[in-house]
This record gives sequence, structure tokens and C-alpha cells, in this order.
Amino acid sequence: MNCSMTWRASGVVARMISRYLTPLCGPEESTLHSQRSRSYESDDHERGACEWCEYALVITLATILLIGVSALTVFWVFYYREGYAWADDLPDKQFNLHPTLMVAGFITFSGFSVLLYRICRCFRRIYVKLLHAIFHALAFPCIVIGFLAVLDYHNKKGINNFYSLHSWIGFVAMGLFGIQYAVGFFSFLLLLICNKGTAGFRASLVPIHAAFGILTFVLGVCACLTGLTEKALFSIGVERYSGMVDEGIIINAIGVACIAILAVVMYILSRNKFRTPESRGQHIRASVDL
Repeated sequence: MNCSMTWRASGVVARMISRYLTPLCGPEESTLHSQRSRSYESDDHERGACEWCEYALVITLATILLIGVSALTVFWVFYYREGYAWADDLPDKQFNLHPTLMVAGFITFSGFSVLLYRICRCFRRIYVKLLHAIFHALAFPCIVIGFLAVLDYHNKKGINNFYSLHSWIGFVAMGLFGIQYAVGFFSFLLLLICNKGTAGFRASLVPIHAAFGILTFVLGVCACLTGLTEKALFSIGVERYSGMVDEGIIINAIGVACIAILAVVMYILSRNKFRTPESRGQHIRASVDL
């Protein structure tokens, strides 16, 4: 009896505090807060068991694939390519850094960065933005070091640079990634210092940033696929590769995993139900609001 009376009294006090504090927040903030609350409540009611199972399944599958493809690449390098090194007398081991770091940068870290706005549904937008920037920051050194490793390897071996389709695709993907990171960091993090004054500009930039982000991810997958094919043909040889040797199967498995990741990521991004309640139907505005 005493517990029930205590709960009722606390509920009355909470309602009174909310009633008196709402005007202090301003009409715009209180309206936005109520809209967010209603959106999350309606989202819980709209989602059925099947939709929640679908959401959990594809997010789990994407996570397993994103981590698994990097793990499989490391296994391939250690088991079949004798590991890593950065030395003048071990250029082949130095080259092994290239596929490993490019898969980690373009696929794993970039993939998680793209999916954060679907995974972190209960986080404030500013925290998701910071995580998004952190994953890109992790991908950036991977891509740079991976590029320097293969460039130095070619110079030591006397191999021409930027002659293949793989190198062209990779060069474009690296350029877009660098531009995306610089523009995103400046526009969506630094410009928050003047939040209201830059809100319109950031809102107009969101769809462009998102579109080029997806394009960069797709190009990264294409670069990895063409690079894996080149590596298989040059290192294993056409005859052995066509004979389905074990290393060739592992390389093919890495490529299939990259394709599966691209398919799952694109499916998740295309599903409007997987958007956060704030962003559904008004995702441009929600991405600017904190």
C-alpha cells in the first residue's frame, strides 16, 4: 500500500515538474521533444515481431560478414603468403599489407561507418556522427598505408604503377574517400560550432554526402574484387588457379564475402523501416539536428 502511494506521488510530482519546465525550454524545443517521443513510441507499436527479427538478422549478418572478411584475409596472408613485413629484402611480404589493409579500410571500417545510422538507433545524432567519424578515421590510415605498401613494392620490383583497371578504380575510390572525409568532418562536426547558422547548408549537403559515401563504398568493393583477381592470376598462375587449388578457393571466398557485404549493406540502406524514427520521412532535417 505504501509503495503504491509512493509511486502515485512520484508520478504527480514528475507531471508537475514537466508542466512547469516545458515553457522554459521554448516552444520549438518542447515540440521537437514531443515529436521525438511520439516517433519512438509509434515506432515500437508499428514494428511487428517479423520486422524486428528481420532487422536483427540483417544487422547481425552484416556484422559477421564485415568482421569475417578481414579475418579471412589475415588468415589467407599468414597461411598462404607467409605473413607481413616492411623491409627491402622482403618485398612480397610487404605487398601482403596491401590487400589486408585495403579490405579493412574500404570494406570493414567503411561498412560499419555506413551502417552506424541504422545500428545506433537509440543514440543521439551527435554521438552517431562522432562514431561515424571515428570509423572513417580508422579506415583512413589503413587505406594510406596499404597504398604506400603496394607503391613501394612496385618500385622495388620495377613494375609500372597505375596501368590496370584495378589501380584506376582504387585511385578514384581513394580520392573520393579523402574528399568525403574532409568535407564530412568540416561540415558535420566543425560547423556545429555555429549550429543554427549553418543548419540549412548542412541539411542541403546531407543527400550529396550520403550518395557519394555509398558510391565510395561500392568503388571500394570493386577495387577489392579486381585486386583479388589480379593477385590470384599473378601469384597462383592461371593453370593452378583454374585447377581450384586451396589458395584460389580462399581468394574466391574473400571476393564472395565482399559481394555479400555489398548486397546486405545496400539492402539495409534501402529499407525505410530500418531508419531511425526521427529520420523516417524527414531524414534530412534529423541529420542536422543534434
